[in-house]
Amino acid sequence: MSASQIAARLVRWSTAAIVAALLLAAFATYARSGGPGTLDLGSDAGLLTGRRLAALTGNAPACRAALDRSGLRYQRLAAVSHGAGCGYADGVRLLPGGSAAVTYRPAGLGTACPVAAALAKWEWDSVQPAARALLGQRVVTIEHFGSYNCRRLYGRDSGAWSEHATADAVDVAGFVLEDGKRITVAADWRGDGPRATFLRRVRNGACDAFATVLSPDYNAAHRDHLHLDQAARGATGWRACH
Repeated sequence: MSASQIAARLVRWSTAAIVAALLLAAFATYARSGGPGTLDLGSDAGLLTGRRLAALTGNAPACRAALDRSGLRYQRLAAVSHGAGCGYADGVRLLPGGSAAVTYRPAGLGTACPVAAALAKWEWDSVQPAARALLGQRVVTIEHFGSYNCRRLYGRDSGAWSEHATADAVDVAGFVLEDGKRITVAADWRGDGPRATFLRRVRNGACDAFATVLSPDYNAAHRDHLHLDQAARGATGWRACH
């Protein structure tokens, strides 16, 4: 083996060791943080916040405790079951007031609890800061296309179920500012002006709170909305941001 080959192998081993050390450090930090059980949406922010939010999926008591600690007002929803693949048992509806600064349109949005938690975190850490910085005012309403929908991916007759089938997803269509101006994904995504920059910034911010974020940059099916979901991949599962 030549000297250059030995050097290249040493570099690969060193890189692998560094990556492994970083992963171990991240998991140790996650464990010390208390996992999802002590999450405070109003104050916790950091590298592992998204992982802790993702870990709320399938842990309804911890999720509702996080909403309570964060001062959010919400209503628990009755369990829904529509056969294999569809339904939810951890549904909540965020209510006006409390620590929430926005309403949702249409009113009455119900989602799985981890989606509601991530929506609140996203609003506080990304949506409002971006609106103030780029548009000079805050967002008062988030417009959406809904959450629960008993269907498979892309409405197909077969294949994997959509995260909408368990209310673990929400499609955000636009935002209304204090002065009544509307910013929509359909009309304002393209370009490099403040509206388009705002939409891209909040898309990127959503990637810190949600397990999956799909935008018009992903495909034509998402040309008019941001798909945000908390797919059950666990605290260490892969994440998608497009």
